[in-house]
Amino acid sequence: MKVSENTSVAMPIKNMIGIVVAVAMGIFAYTELTSRLTSLETSRELFSSDLLKKSEQVPTDQEQFMLLEHMASQIEELENEMQGMRNNTVNLNRAMKDIEDMKATIENMKDKIRNNGSHQ
Repeated sequence: MKVSENTSVAMPIKNMIGIVVAVAMGIFAYTELTSRLTSLETSRELFSSDLLKKSEQVPTDQEQFMLLEHMASQIEELENEMQGMRNNTVNLNRAMKDIEDMKATIENMKDKIRNNGSHQ
């Protein structure tokens, strides 16, 4: 059997349509497969990139350290305010004692004045 460009092939149309459909399905399956592989590779690369970025991020310890520093400064301010209040308490107690002494002195003076007025 000699095959050349003029050789004719007789084939039923049903078989020819079957071959065309099979080739079309193969091309479609290949396209879907390559698309899915590309999508998975992209996802893997993005995931790897995200992991690298997260490993390079500043640890939360620094944020906690900053919060501790802030809280420590607030505690220092409160301690200073409490120290001032203690000083105020001491001053108020001293002032109250002085006022009591002045009251006693005034009462003595009133008594002396009354006694002076009644002796005349």
